Amino acid sequence: MTDQRTSEKNTEQQAIQLTTHAQIGKFNNLKVIALMDNGAYLNAGELGEILLPKRYLPEACKVGDLLKVFLYVDSADRLVATTTTPLAQVGEFVSLKVVQVNKMGAFLDWGLPKDLLVPYNQQHTEMEVGKYYLVRVYLDQSTDRIAASSKLDKFIDIWPADYQTGDKVNLIIGGQTDLGYKAIINDLHWGLLYENEIFQHLRVGKQMIGYIKQVREDGRIDLILSRGSKNKVNDFSEKLLAHIADRGGITPLNDKSAPELIQRTLGVSKKTFKATVGNLLKNGKIELVKEGIKLV
Repeated sequence: MTDQRTSEKNTEQQAIQLTTHAQIGKFNNLKVIALMDNGAYLNAGELGEILLPKRYLPEACKVGDLLKVFLYVDSADRLVATTTTPLAQVGEFVSLKVVQVNKMGAFLDWGLPKDLLVPYNQQHTEMEVGKYYLVRVYLDQSTDRIAASSKLDKFIDIWPADYQTGDKVNLIIGGQTDLGYKAIINDLHWGLLYENEIFQHLRVGKQMIGYIKQVREDGRIDLILSRGSKNKVNDFSEKLLAHIADRGGITPLNDKSAPELIQRTLGVSKKTFKATVGNLLKNGKIELVKEGIKLV
C-alpha cells in the first residue's frame, strides 16, 4: 500500500509543471524548499521564498514537492501562499458580495481570509453592504496588492473583435438594458443578448456558454444562447429524452402545451421543443400517444 501511495504521489508530482515566473493573484506550481514548524517555504523565483502556512500543507509533504498554490498579500501585508481556491484570479470578472464598507472602500467576500478591496475610485456606483457587484480583479502594480474594480469598460473592448457567426464563446452576464442583457465575451468584449431570444432566467455575474449571432458593421456584437436549426435540435434531444425517461418513459408535454409550461419545465422555447420532437419522431426514438410523448 505504501508503494502504491508513493507511486500515485510521484505521478501527481510529474503532472504538475514548475512555474518559472510566479505571479501574484494567480495559481502557481512552486517547489517546497524547506519545512518549518509554521509551514513550508516555497521557491517563487524573483518573488523570493514564500510561506505556505501549516494548515494548508498536504499530508506527507516533503522538500522537493511541487504544490499548486495561490499567491496574495495577507492582512499583515505579507506575501503568502494558500491552497484555498478564491472565487476569481487576477484578470477575471466575477460577481461578489459586499461584506463591509469603510473609509478605504468596499470589501468583497472572494473566498479567502482577507476580503477583496474595491477602492472608492474604482467603484462605478457607490457600493452597499449585502449587495452583489460584477467586478474585475486586478493587481495594483505599485503595492502588489490584489484589488477589484466595478468600472468594467476600461478592461473591455481593448482588443479588436475577431469572431465568426456561430462561434462558441464564454459569457458573463453584465447587466440588463432596454433591449436585453449585456454580456462579457471571453473576458474581452461586450455583446448583447436580445430579450425576445432569451428563454431562461439570467442574473448579473452568471457564467454560461453562448454563440456569436453576428458582428455588426459598427463593430457591436450580437449573441444568442443556443445554436440555430439543426445544432439546436441536437443539443436539446438528449435533455428531452432524459426528461421523459425520468418520468417513467412518458411525459404529458406535447405540441398543444403552453409555451410557458415548456419553458418552465425544460428551459427552451416551444419552437425548439417542437423541432426536437419532430427530429426524435423521425429517428424512431419516441412516439405520440394520448397521454403525451412516450419513449420507444
